Amino acid sequence: MLNRFIGLSAAIVGRSSRSSGLTSSSLFKAGNQNQNRTMSTGKAFKVLVTHPEVPQEGIDLLKQNCEVIQVQSVPINRAELLEKIRGVDGVLWGGHEALNAEALDAAGPQLKSISTMSAGIDYVDVPEVKRRKIPLGHTPTVLNNAVADLAVGLIIAASRRFNEGRKKIENDQWENYHLNWLLGQDIRDSTVGFFGFGGIGQAIAKRLSGFDIGKVLYTTRRRVSKEIEEEFNAKKVDFDTLLADSDFIVIASPLTKDTEYVFNATAFNKMKETAVLINIARGKIVKQHDLYLALKSNRIFAAGLDVTDPEPMLHTDRLLALDNVVILPHIGSATKRTRADMSTIAAHNVLRGLAGEPMLSPAY
Repeated sequence: MLNRFIGLSAAIVGRSSRSSGLTSSSLFKAGNQNQNRTMSTGKAFKVLVTHPEVPQEGIDLLKQNCEVIQVQSVPINRAELLEKIRGVDGVLWGGHEALNAEALDAAGPQLKSISTMSAGIDYVDVPEVKRRKIPLGHTPTVLNNAVADLAVGLIIAASRRFNEGRKKIENDQWENYHLNWLLGQDIRDSTVGFFGFGGIGQAIAKRLSGFDIGKVLYTTRRRVSKEIEEEFNAKKVDFDTLLADSDFIVIASPLTKDTEYVFNATAFNKMKETAVLINIARGKIVKQHDLYLALKSNRIFAAGLDVTDPEPMLHTDRLLALDNVVILPHIGSATKRTRADMSTIAAHNVLRGLAGEPMLSPAY
């Protein structure tokens, strides 16, 4: 997947697939249009990387033609970030801190390129960035495989009662002399519903095809192509049908004003009692108190969550006391390869924005 992005860059500028896709001269030419240059380094632009743990692959790419400065605090100290962002030309936004007018004002009017290192950008004030006519990139698609792998893990763990089984062992309640002990739900022949069916949803469906699922339903604003529907035996349905007919529901949509808290008590009451809910998107799509009540009362069978509301989740949260939920600390893209690829794509975005070229992965 990364090679596809870098190959696109190479095709545009005629360079090798491992290059930044930009010549030094093109960056210097763009840089000479501004007066505020980093003359001590002889490099055309100054770029801020807002997190000290951004993989080196992306930083090395930026350093070929830019002076790179980096926020060093973990957790990120907002004051340090706002101080170091002053006067920079580009920003690789490495965490999920608020990217808003405060940060943009601190940077100054010379700021001309920003990329996040994430797929979701709900922490970005997109209208404000747009208003200032600053190109904004992000890194979707490259993380699809890692998130899809984890989603399948949550489907299996939640439906087969992994959390409850582990607690039985810890509490010396190994009761396999019962024939009906810890029976779970089958994935085979099941109907899997997707709330959101973009790249991540389709990657999950591709993996689930190996489990001999029955069919796929999906709810989106726009219908996917006929070819995709045929590949996954998928059918577009309205939200109520998705809730009523799905054995598994996978939330894989962006967080917007239309999707915020759409999974609430009303939605849970329309789901099968044997249904399993999986959320690998954003915590605020689910009204967490309502989910707690639905799980505790066995209104739905189980849930698997990689995202929560809030994040970090409090260690005292009532959901953690339930047997029928598996909760992970938002680690969907947390593999070494994926994070390295994300940093590389983000760096490409920043460099192309600085040179006045279209970003590899624009957010708008």
